[in-house]
Amino acid sequence: MYDVIVAGGGPTGLMLAGELRLHGVRTLVLEKEHEPPPFVRALGLHVRSIEVLDQRGLLDRFLALGQRYPAGGFAGIDKPAPGRLGTAHPYILGIPQPVTDRLLEEHAAEVGVEIRRGCEVVGLRQDEQAVTVEVADGSRFTARYLVGCDGGRSTVRKLLGVGFPGEPSRVDTLLGEMEVTAPPETVAAVVAEVRQTQKRFGLGPVGDGVYRVVVPADGVAADRSAPPTLADFQQQLRAYAGTDFGVHSPRWLSRFGDATRLVERYRVDRVLLAGDAAHVHPPTGGQGLNLGIQDAFNLGWKLAAEVAGWAPEGLLDSYHTERHPVAADVLNNTRAQMELLGTEPGPLAVRRLLSELMDFEEVNRYLVEKITAIGVRYDFGAGHDLLGRRMRDVRLKRGRLYELTHAGRGLLLDQTGRLSISGWTDRVDHVVDVSEELDVPAVLLRPDGHVAWVGDDQQDLLDHLPRWFGTAA
Repeated sequence: MYDVIVAGGGPTGLMLAGELRLHGVRTLVLEKEHEPPPFVRALGLHVRSIEVLDQRGLLDRFLALGQRYPAGGFAGIDKPAPGRLGTAHPYILGIPQPVTDRLLEEHAAEVGVEIRRGCEVVGLRQDEQAVTVEVADGSRFTARYLVGCDGGRSTVRKLLGVGFPGEPSRVDTLLGEMEVTAPPETVAAVVAEVRQTQKRFGLGPVGDGVYRVVVPADGVAADRSAPPTLADFQQQLRAYAGTDFGVHSPRWLSRFGDATRLVERYRVDRVLLAGDAAHVHPPTGGQGLNLGIQDAFNLGWKLAAEVAGWAPEGLLDSYHTERHPVAADVLNNTRAQMELLGTEPGPLAVRRLLSELMDFEEVNRYLVEKITAIGVRYDFGAGHDLLGRRMRDVRLKRGRLYELTHAGRGLLLDQTGRLSISGWTDRVDHVVDVSEELDVPAVLLRPDGHVAWVGDDQQDLLDHLPRWFGTAA
């Protein structure tokens, strides 16, 4: 029997599996596709996801294959990034999703995750001790927990019967990769002209003469599972640009809508949901893949603690308590961005007004922190302003903070040298060091890097350790 089965081998599932294995959790990933998809759905990583990779020592391999772009903008309103974002990584990392998937799968394999492809989950049954999963070929696997990371049409979610309230798609957008015969300078000029009024339009080269094509669809598809045709792209390109650019030889063709839904519960007993299985929303702002990776980062150490037997009461349920509001906020801002992409006089007027407001640095920073997720603050109750926020990487006398978090354990950064975590050293590292960038005596960090305690009082620290790290050994 496995400790955890992860249904879905996309970025959320692979990130989660890697996090679980850091703690010795026996993990099986079941992925229905026989091969990783070659097409590019997501184009990059936001600041918080970049920090997450840095916290686990994975960032260098991503930086080697990506390209840095300025962080900034909202609903296609281009503004310079505000200064002093409060991160060591104030940029967007442009990196195609297939590369992200491959790097996360390589990491998962390195730490001992078992990955089985061609295994589509079709059934599940749970009791007080375990979850049994059935796959399409009739095989069955059993684990103490199951996590559905199987996308917006999640089979795990449907089998659970959990409510998935929200709104269906009102508009569809065609997305694909194909070759064009038009010269690159012609493509660029026409795209620039069309995008002055239609932000859901674009053609961009992805290499080898292939372009990524985005164009509004003609209505909403009745059958969401049926892919569009090349003729659909040609028709819509001509409708918006007056030319189809000679598109031909498509690599893949798809569509996406603006459906917006959020699952009612992230956990039903021994089954949990993460990533698109728990929330779907328009891709405006490029937040979907990032939101899933960050779900996994929040859940991994909590589920590992439950498996290991030291999790305090309520720790696993805090996954829903913390991540559900974050997803709700993402749904809210993507709804707003979709409205701002409208071409009617009303949305255009609001867009012009917001563009003026974004010239104020406070407004610009607020929106950038929202899109990049560095503004997330979990509700840990009253206390210091750092409480509940993720801790940015800071320079210490002996290196960087994030270099000390690769093992996924809790961490007490103690600038006083007087504190003790005796009884929790199997779960928490005690680092006595100082930083000119940190103006508090000590901080206790959870394994996901969020600040669980700030202060210098030993008894107060002892009162807070059990909340996140269970009883002393």
